[in-house]
Amino acid sequence: MPERLVDRVPKLTAADLASRFVPPPRFAEVRFSTYVPNAEHPSQAAARADLERFVASLGGGTSDASGDAGARRGGWFRRAGAGASRRPQRGPGRYLDGGFGVGKTHLLASAWHEAPAPRSFLTFEELTAFIGFVGMDAAVASFRGNTLLCIDEFELDDIANTRMAVSFLRGVVDGGTRVVATSNAVPDRLGEGRFNAEEFARELASIASHFEVVRIDGPDYRAAAHPPDLPLLEPGELEAFARGASAVTVDPLDDVVGHLRSLHPVHYGALLDGLDAIVVTGLAPIERQDEALLLVQLVDEIYDAGIGFAATGCAVGDLFPPSYRRGTYRKKYGRCESRLVAMLGEARGRVAG
Repeated sequence: MPERLVDRVPKLTAADLASRFVPPPRFAEVRFSTYVPNAEHPSQAAARADLERFVASLGGGTSDASGDAGARRGGWFRRAGAGASRRPQRGPGRYLDGGFGVGKTHLLASAWHEAPAPRSFLTFEELTAFIGFVGMDAAVASFRGNTLLCIDEFELDDIANTRMAVSFLRGVVDGGTRVVATSNAVPDRLGEGRFNAEEFARELASIASHFEVVRIDGPDYRAAAHPPDLPLLEPGELEAFARGASAVTVDPLDDVVGHLRSLHPVHYGALLDGLDAIVVTGLAPIERQDEALLLVQLVDEIYDAGIGFAATGCAVGDLFPPSYRRGTYRKKYGRCESRLVAMLGEARGRVAG
């Protein structure tokens, strides 16, 4: 008998949350050796090679401490590319910049798996939620002793996040922690189209100074594997999907969104613990942007956890109004649509298989 997602109310302590900062199940087994670069886009192979060298330097290889300090004082960022092997690795961190579905998270998780402990892995959404939950000083202290901190989907949606990111990065990097992040915008263009970034040039430059940018080009492999107009499951298929799961929840979209509003975002990941599949019924265009963003966060958690997902209702392309996809949070919605299409394709394969 399916349970309901809305009946789950996780309550975690700060220590509980910190212990969860590891690559999610979808990326638990990935390594540099399992990343297959697209031969038509050489930047993918170059990015893998650069990140492998960077991780090797954490063990005392090519790291240059004086160069790291100089990079922080320099106030801007450099681009790392195919020629990176011809010079020392001096940047205090790496910033993987590229579109959806080019393997950035695969490479980020690979870096975590091969770096010396202690190390942590979390999304930028999880980081900002954690800082809000425990406070800046406690958050910095939680990561300051790490050899490596991996931050997935680094993005600045508002001024508060920008200032928060500056304070946090300064605290952990000055303590010796190296940082690797992924994003869909290079550091000096973070916040572009979301707030008046020109007024925060100093803050953006400070963020940029902590990284060397590694550009990764290529098409969205998720879109290539699953067409965007993929139909949702029919009722009979949905029942078969649920029957094939060992632990499944079934809830209407409205109930799910209402439940998310009642929880602190730090608990969204724990909401899914122990589940094999999630079914959401009654997908429909979401008129309120605050509710749409809650769903985006949940979809990120479901995708990263590798949990099966199926739904009834409107097509993915109709879920978010066109104005959302052109507005402040357009990259969040684009990533969400890409991941929803991939998960729905996996669900159809699960039923057929």
